Amino acid sequence: MNIEQGNSLWSDAWIRLKKNRMAYFSLWLIVLIIFACFVIPIVGGIFAPEDRVERATNYWFKDPNATSLVNKFAAPSTQHFLGTDQLGRDLFSRLLFGGQISLLVGLVATIISMVLGISYGAIAGYLGKKWDAVMMRIVDLLYGLPFLVIVILLSVLISKWAKEGQSKLEVWGWSEALINITVNILPLCCAIGILGWYTMARVVRSQVLSSKKLEYVEAARSLGLSHPNLLFKQILPNLLGPIIVYTTLTIPGFILTESSLSFLGLGVQAPNSSWGILLSEGANFMETQPRLLVIPSVVFALTLLALNFLGDGLRDALDPKASKD
Repeated sequence: MNIEQGNSLWSDAWIRLKKNRMAYFSLWLIVLIIFACFVIPIVGGIFAPEDRVERATNYWFKDPNATSLVNKFAAPSTQHFLGTDQLGRDLFSRLLFGGQISLLVGLVATIISMVLGISYGAIAGYLGKKWDAVMMRIVDLLYGLPFLVIVILLSVLISKWAKEGQSKLEVWGWSEALINITVNILPLCCAIGILGWYTMARVVRSQVLSSKKLEYVEAARSLGLSHPNLLFKQILPNLLGPIIVYTTLTIPGFILTESSLSFLGLGVQAPNSSWGILLSEGANFMETQPRLLVIPSVVFALTLLALNFLGDGLRDALDPKASKD
């Protein structure tokens, strides 16, 4: 007698996701963008010559910060796949390195907001009653604050602390690139993440409120499990679906926030580059050199659309009420 084996929740979700063509295509598009932004620069750096002049002129993957006024506004060619900008810098290299920073800011800020939002919302939902009311009124109060203004102020404050500790990082032997990321980029990630957890807290809180009344939680409580065990080992693991869905929808919002700040000159600072900086620089030459604005805009828009389509697809695929095919 053959017994048909059932599929797990994740297997069913993967099957439903593959049937959603836009979400499935978006998944592979995101993988391609991540590969291009992170793997190609690493490979280019490994096999690049040590001579910066040679790398800026003859090598296939150029130094993104190497300037050459002789080659400014050069058209796309075998030497410069997407041409050069107003300072003769290779646009292809700057696009990939800018993608690294934009994606990292979105990812790191999302992780910070997830940790804060999940912890806060889970505790509020589990405690319930007066504690829940007080904690969520605090969230409502924080919602009323001007998000971008507070992000800018907090980013400046964290950057000041980071620069004060820069000498210690040099003494500890940190590389120049790692110090640069810590001082210039990490403060922006922290500022966006610290102020972006409110919606995550609300989502988790509502899920915990409904989950703590289910039978499996009552059974675990009858076995004498402690409250932290019930919350973090029984309830939260069963909420991974909604958390993953909201995470994929949060990343593009944080990337857009970083790009908006960088576009205004308040985000990532030189010599670093991000998609927001490329859009800001391209906007200055949109009439004479539209290529500098169109190319980063298309890549930026495709990334945000792909992340949003993937988030919508995961929401449908992980919906426990969806009927099995």
